[in-house]
Amino acid sequence: MSADNVSTDTLLADLTALAARARAASRRLAAATTARKNGALLAIADALVSQTAAILAANQRDLAAAEGISAAMLDRLRLTPERIKAVADGVANVAGLPDPVGVLLREWTRPNGLRILKHSVPIGVIGIIYESRPNVTADAASLCLKAGNATVLRGGSEAFHSNTAIVAAMDAALAAHGFADAVTFVPTTAREAIPVLCSLEQHIDLIIPRGGHGLISTVVQHARMPVIKHYTGICHVFVHRDADFDMAEKIILNAKCQRPSACNAMETLLVDKAAAGKFLPRIVAALRAKNVEIRTDDETRSLFPDLKSAAAAEWDTEYLDFILNLRVVDGTAGALAHISAHGSQHSDAIVTANAAEAEHFLNAVDSATVYWNASTRFTDGGEFGFGAEIGISTGKLHARGPMGLEELTSYKYQIIGDGQVRA
Repeated sequence: MSADNVSTDTLLADLTALAARARAASRRLAAATTARKNGALLAIADALVSQTAAILAANQRDLAAAEGISAAMLDRLRLTPERIKAVADGVANVAGLPDPVGVLLREWTRPNGLRILKHSVPIGVIGIIYESRPNVTADAASLCLKAGNATVLRGGSEAFHSNTAIVAAMDAALAAHGFADAVTFVPTTAREAIPVLCSLEQHIDLIIPRGGHGLISTVVQHARMPVIKHYTGICHVFVHRDADFDMAEKIILNAKCQRPSACNAMETLLVDKAAAGKFLPRIVAALRAKNVEIRTDDETRSLFPDLKSAAAAEWDTEYLDFILNLRVVDGTAGALAHISAHGSQHSDAIVTANAAEAEHFLNAVDSATVYWNASTRFTDGGEFGFGAEIGISTGKLHARGPMGLEELTSYKYQIIGDGQVRA
């Protein structure tokens, strides 16, 4: 399949065949022992390290071809020997995690003597459609493999060569362990491949899109199977009037500046009106020292007239860069109203020494992760102890927040009787 100019009929035929191979591989994976899966994962980790030169060469082709993308997106795309080693270590770490398959979740006996057992099982075949970040290729494949699922990967055109090289490194390791086709990669950048994949419900059980609004909207529009959305990260930090200002400054600088290209980076800072007079001068100075461009409301501009005004649409913008919205709000109620209107149900935080206000915020914010006195940058599968994550779900069914191994399983009931029939 060529990279572009592929007819829809050819795409349908080729991707149907690819997904059918993944379906066959998923049946082998579902029956595999933990030891076999772990052996394959460790072999993948070794292969990624041994193929570092080839992967970096492919990544250089992608970087050289990158045009018109932001510095943040370039950072997501770029691989280094250290980043490849970190990806390999993540795969090896997944091998050391408990197997989520075959776990007895619940057992009970009915009055008629029927024993009912609820066991965790793989989902089957998971399609993952993502942009920019080539590390997702290995992260997603390793988590799905450990959970007994086959994967169909469709990366973005900007990382096509990097993803191809990473999958090539994994293929030999998988085949050697009897898991050929457990990880399949869509070998085309044609945009038409996305709706075609979304039509293959006979082979693909679940699709997880990771990317911008356009990608996710396309998947949701066309998918005939369930979709778990990794949507935008419009994350907020609210500094309450009872906050420790030293702590608040530390959290804000980490949430915005430690890695602004991450989806869990803060995009909007909310400051309690009662604390604005004392806190705004120090935090504006601290952010400026980090070269953060601040866009703000009229109340803040009355103190700092040289700051840019935030346009209405910018309160709903995921910058993924050293750009920050700043707004003064009237207490916790004002913060909650703003987050309700502009948040993306990803990650939001309150900084305060007031436990009652914190509990109210934690309970009232309808987001996948809500923090009290901590940076939003902890919304991550590794930081939660899940190993590599497959994404951060901003929906509510069936997974929410960082998705690790448990979120990549379903369950089934096993019913054991001794001749019972229903009256």
